Amino acid sequence: MEKTLLLGDEAVALGAIYAGLSGVYAYPGTPSTEITEFIQNNPLAKQRNIHSKWSTNEKTAMEAALGMSYAGKRALVCMKHVGMNVCADAFINSAVTGVNGGLVVLAADDPSMHSSQNEQDSRFYGKFAMIPIFEPSNQQEAFDMMKVAFELSEKLQEPVLMRVVTRLAHSRAAVEIDDVKEMNAFNPSTSRGWVLLPGIAKKQYAALIEKQTEIKAAAEKSVYNRTENYGNDLAVVACGIGYNYVKEAVENYGVKGIKLLKISQYPLPEQAVLSLTKDCKKILVVEDGQPVVEEDVKRIVGDKAEVLGRLTGDLPRQGELTPDAVAQAFGVKIEEDFKPAQNLANRPPQLCQGCGHRDVYGALKEVITKYENARVFGDIGCYTLGALPPFQALASCVDMGASITMAKGAADAGLFPAIAVIGDSTFTHSGMTGLLDAVNENANITVIISDNLTTGMTGGQDSAGLNKYEAICIGLGVDPQHVRVVVPMPKNMPEITRIIEEEINYNGVSVIIPRRECMQTLKRHKKK
Repeated sequence: MEKTLLLGDEAVALGAIYAGLSGVYAYPGTPSTEITEFIQNNPLAKQRNIHSKWSTNEKTAMEAALGMSYAGKRALVCMKHVGMNVCADAFINSAVTGVNGGLVVLAADDPSMHSSQNEQDSRFYGKFAMIPIFEPSNQQEAFDMMKVAFELSEKLQEPVLMRVVTRLAHSRAAVEIDDVKEMNAFNPSTSRGWVLLPGIAKKQYAALIEKQTEIKAAAEKSVYNRTENYGNDLAVVACGIGYNYVKEAVENYGVKGIKLLKISQYPLPEQAVLSLTKDCKKILVVEDGQPVVEEDVKRIVGDKAEVLGRLTGDLPRQGELTPDAVAQAFGVKIEEDFKPAQNLANRPPQLCQGCGHRDVYGALKEVITKYENARVFGDIGCYTLGALPPFQALASCVDMGASITMAKGAADAGLFPAIAVIGDSTFTHSGMTGLLDAVNENANITVIISDNLTTGMTGGQDSAGLNKYEAICIGLGVDPQHVRVVVPMPKNMPEITRIIEEEINYNGVSVIIPRRECMQTLKRHKKK
């Protein structure tokens, strides 16, 4: 077998290609972005004409992948964990419609919130939908599991969720590559189960319930769930990447006396969990994320064993797991080898020098000082850094597209001026519907779509509405006279501040589009 060094994300991507993938659908979001980018640049994927264009958001990605599955082809959907919230409607219903061609949904969770708003655990979504879940513990499993996941999806005629975490997605390891599978033939579904009228949906849901026995049996006999014996003093249930940390404690710190159950396929194999209680009266659950398995283990074992983990304080309740945290749970005393330097000033992230967002905030700060109750509602993107010094301009940043609707709600409550700052890619992702709400009620808000001609925060991917923003806003009903375009540069500051003030004082919905290319993509284009 050929061996190659791959990121966890790259292992997922190559595994999908080798499993006979026909299309990947995704919206960029750390730590999932590299999966789609790898497929976009892979020679075999190009040769096979595998679909790999970015979607406008995670919901459209999920629905398009479901359409490819309907046609009999294998499809992959990729997103970060908060993207699961965006695609939830289609995702949950896909378990009821079932699938035709294999469909794998890849959720990349971000414990410790390295670049996210929360520590959401996507395994809850898999349980909610009642579908199989895979959670690789290393890059080799990430590659191998893609073929297994697609095969199981087609066997059960159900979507499959695969969950990775930041530490696996963005670390490298050698991966053995096996043979490439041919792509599925075109074979559109003829099932009426795709039409979720209540009468059909009830039958489909009943069928999903009936499949639970088979789904559970697949997890019970999975090669990715296994028991390793190092003694009978303490049972350990280790999930995904947590398995590696337990093995490090055994090999590096000489931890002994444990019976280890590795979990990388769900639902949780109940018989394997119950077997731990034959010899052990305590079970430590090691999982990166929320206490999903810990709560399940408590339910399964009842009073047969004491269950320890994040809920009991034996492992940290928040943040990603570390090898040291797991070793400490076994009673190992960890020496602090590294201490951060003292008395150094904080160096928070900043917008790039020369970035057009800087000029937008500079002008905005100058204008809003003239108003007693001015508030600027922010959104998800590079420009969120406007909340930090030197600008400290943003009053909120909640989720994709929330800037416009929060500004509208605040204006409804009497706030003036209410200003929304949103990026170009975020606007097409989730901002357009909020703008339509504002137009329909003629809300007194000013919307700034800071257009840097790319999806900047995740590395410069294509922006779905490129060169269409004026047309979109006018099409949604914004008065064309109040859709203004400016070039954010220091020499244009008098013009920009004048336009911002004019539109703030207009009683209705106005849109200002500061447009200048992202400095990072500009450098790349010049280099090319």
